[in-house]
Amino acid sequence: MTSASPFSRLLRFTATATLLVSLGTVVSGCSKKIEQTEDIRPVRVMVLASANAQSSLELAGEIQPRYESRLGFRVGGKVVARHVEIGSTVRRGQVLMQLDPKDLQLAQAQANASVTAAGSNLALAKAELDRYRELRQKNFVSQALLDAKEAAYKAAAASHEQASAGLKVQSNQSSYTTLVADVSGVVTALEAEVGQVVSAGVPVVRIAQTGEKEVRVSMPEDQVDALRRVANIKVRTWANPDELIDGHLREVSPMADPATRTYTAKISLPKAGNEVRLGMTATVSFISQSPQAVIHLPLTALLNDKNATSVWVVENGVVKLTPVQVAGASGNEILIASGLNPGQTVVTAGINLLRPGQKVKILGAEIANAASGAAK
Repeated sequence: MTSASPFSRLLRFTATATLLVSLGTVVSGCSKKIEQTEDIRPVRVMVLASANAQSSLELAGEIQPRYESRLGFRVGGKVVARHVEIGSTVRRGQVLMQLDPKDLQLAQAQANASVTAAGSNLALAKAELDRYRELRQKNFVSQALLDAKEAAYKAAAASHEQASAGLKVQSNQSSYTTLVADVSGVVTALEAEVGQVVSAGVPVVRIAQTGEKEVRVSMPEDQVDALRRVANIKVRTWANPDELIDGHLREVSPMADPATRTYTAKISLPKAGNEVRLGMTATVSFISQSPQAVIHLPLTALLNDKNATSVWVVENGVVKLTPVQVAGASGNEILIASGLNPGQTVVTAGINLLRPGQKVKILGAEIANAASGAAK
């Protein structure tokens, strides 16, 4: 075995030294500590203040007339003429429809003939009674025969009165073949056409009075008692949503609708103008003020944590989770009944990225500070 040359030993020594230096560099690099940056979340906040809560409940409804008449013929017959259309403006006493009067005219003629016959019988009975009275004074006839003539005269008089009353009834029946408007208004519906046979009392024309209008809405059964006490009622139409009309709760149905289980309410509009037309879609707002001051929060500030409603409260730049009790809603805001106090700072944006004890940075604070410095 030959010994290594001095040159070979030098190369091995150099390689070994280089390897040791490299390992030392790696070890020193691994042992160096990594600098950690503090996690500070940017959030938006609001400072709490208490105020009286204004709650509003909106219900959809339809503009309808307060008074609407459903007119029908008082006798049956065939419709031979119709003088109005849907939407026609009519005045009191205007002719709307007519029935065929032939049968009623014949009945009237028959009643007239009955009156004539009854009048003839009455005249005959009167003449006989006068004659028998003279004969009785001369004692030519008995008192019983005179009493019979008096009874015959009274019967004839009653028959004449009966026939006269029948003639008046038939005269009225003949006049009932013409349907006239008993009020002034607008025709909203026609339920019979020419050629149709209608029965007595069946509505054939509907007329809405244009004087006072109202809105009919359906109230939920759990809100009826609360809405009865609301005095501030505003109505706006879909055609003109910027104009608010004062309303007044006039009537609430005592019975719920069997299908919807809601209660029909009528909101009168005494100040509605001509631009509010029948059949328009309307929104009724019931606005009420709470007697006590409460805290308002936007919906984005609430966090549902373990089936409890909470908010993030900022104290000294650190957030903590605070449970709250919700009292209700007012528009797009939530009313807080308990859990918060005026003056506290609550996170309103960025709530899902926070954890208890986390430091936060309030967005907009730098801009506010800069603006304050510029003002000074």
